[in-house]
Amino acid sequence: MAKLNTKRLHLITAVVQAKYGNHVLDAALKAGATGATYFFAQGTGIRQTMGDAGAGIEIGKRVLFIITDADKTDAVMKVVAREGKLDTPGAGIAFVQDVLRVAGAVPPGVTL
Repeated sequence: MAKLNTKRLHLITAVVQAKYGNHVLDAALKAGATGATYFFAQGTGIRQTMGDAGAGIEIGKRVLFIITDADKTDAVMKVVAREGKLDTPGAGIAFVQDVLRVAGAVPPGVTL
């Protein structure tokens, strides 16, 4: 039986405008993220509720899944928010979840 993961991990999910995706990814890696998985997406929400003011919000988004050691989460979230311009309405969202179990590729230093 494999050892249990003794290191706390977090998953940062970031949905950002596609044009900021590379900046967010590069900054997250520099801040300590070990890697990311991403894909392009479209969504609905604030753009529709803002009426004419929402017309300038880009539809195309990039969704990033970033796994971090818990002690690096704050630093990575800070740069994700900055580089993704998440203080701008309609620019996107980022949130953190605990990773309870991992199978497959595991960040360096994590023992299963």
